Amino acid sequence: MPLFDFPLEKLVTYEGRNPRPEDFDSYWERAIAEMKAVDPQIELRPSEFQVPYAECFDLYFTGVKGARIYAKYVRPKHADKPHPAIVEFHGYSGSSGDWLSKLPYAALGYSFFSLDCRGQGGLSEDAGGVKGTTLRGHIVRGLDDHPDQLLYRDIFLDTAQLAGIAMSMPEVDPERVGAMGGSQGGALTIACAALEPRIKRLAPVYPFLSDYKRVWEMDLAKDAYQELKDFFRRHDPQHKREDEIFTKLGYIDIQNLANRIQGEVLMGVGLSDTVCPPSTQFAAYNKIKSKKQFELYPDYGHEGLPGFSDKTLQFMLGL
Repeated sequence: MPLFDFPLEKLVTYEGRNPRPEDFDSYWERAIAEMKAVDPQIELRPSEFQVPYAECFDLYFTGVKGARIYAKYVRPKHADKPHPAIVEFHGYSGSSGDWLSKLPYAALGYSFFSLDCRGQGGLSEDAGGVKGTTLRGHIVRGLDDHPDQLLYRDIFLDTAQLAGIAMSMPEVDPERVGAMGGSQGGALTIACAALEPRIKRLAPVYPFLSDYKRVWEMDLAKDAYQELKDFFRRHDPQHKREDEIFTKLGYIDIQNLANRIQGEVLMGVGLSDTVCPPSTQFAAYNKIKSKKQFELYPDYGHEGLPGFSDKTLQFMLGL
């Protein structure tokens, strides 16, 4: 297999390049406290889409900064005792997608929650209100403002808030909740389990939003990371603020959250991934202290990994 990144023996020990802000832990403790102080004003509306063996709901809640957040919620009918649940997160710019993909878990007796990220392809609001550029991207949203204004801070909190809402449902066993997603969804899976440590099992696939400086140094600030290059070209063309910018991005770098995870982890990695390079994925994975394993696909990039959905389902049956 041609190598464009580190060989595997270095990947499994790589600890990341991007700076970690000195006040990182207090930053996130303050953010979690803000999230917990929000009245979520949960609203459940039966969806027009229904099937005989499950109930489908449009779920709305209020997140930080007052944004109304949307998620699809599917629960099995006639469940006679609290059962497991899954929270799912989608790829960058996308949405929670069709109801159909949620139904296998409902058929197995699981509740299933699928988030629309604020300001992307679904129904969740982006409350806005930041200084500086908002051109082409959520990574850079808020970089010229206070770190509390970084948009991914709020999106990360939305994931934890949704998980907490799922755990509060009387039909859900809060000790048996898992999280899953690919790319941005993989990053949000890690962030969710870090900020809501009751998540028992998580299955991230080629997670995004990790080790930004490594991405830039590999000249891979393109595709999903294009906004990093655009930001420097338009707002810091001589890189005089480079250290400041990458340090601020460290607040929303999932590798810095990964050591908070307590649940068991199954991660899927394509070693030919030029969108989210393997080293950036392992920068987060190697900081996870809980029980973990990874599945490698040497010739696969940022695409469907054959058999990994089946492996994920089998893994989640452990709930």
